[in-house]
Amino acid sequence: MKTEILPISKIKNNPDNPRLVKDDKFDKLVNSIKTFPEMLKIRPIVVNKDFIVLGGNMRLKACRAAGLKEIPIIQASELTEEQQREFIIKDNVGFGEWDWELINSEWDVDKIESWGLDLPELEEQIDNLEDGEEIEFEQSLQLEPPSEYILIMAKPNSEEWEELKEKLKLKIVRKGGYKKGSAFDATSIERVFTWDEFNKRYNANSDTE
Repeated sequence: MKTEILPISKIKNNPDNPRLVKDDKFDKLVNSIKTFPEMLKIRPIVVNKDFIVLGGNMRLKACRAAGLKEIPIIQASELTEEQQREFIIKDNVGFGEWDWELINSEWDVDKIESWGLDLPELEEQIDNLEDGEEIEFEQSLQLEPPSEYILIMAKPNSEEWEELKEKLKLKIVRKGGYKKGSAFDATSIERVFTWDEFNKRYNANSDTE
């Protein structure tokens, strides 16, 4: 299969595609296409033999909104009807997950938001804020001896770290030294527990497996 450049008028949206992008997210998609059209060449829209979209239904709609006259496509004409339906779903499934701690420490959060990535649990809270309100995160555990503590140390993105995050249901907390007015910049995945809390979570999640 090779990439072709075709008139956008020849490509048809798929009415059976259940994936939707609405409102501000669609606006971000349109803006992304306008500012970085090279992405379309790297990741062309996939169509069947009748030029109906299998992968990229919302991108096609956004391309029209962006005023494009031609778009790159790949024609997957050899797929059966069942394979086409399977492709539509699998193309829209997110099998992985974001490492929010790495994003927080290594990426420009405002920039990646403008690229269309929604930060966890923040979008709805931000939308519901009243004037003058701030987002509050639970404070991370502060060490106060004498107590017994568990400190989790694992390499980010490692298999062990991913297993621990799932096993202990680790959540995003506000770190010490929180900078007021920057609700996300000083957050992280929790890593410190009292022994009792660690034991409770570990055993609770072991009982459900």
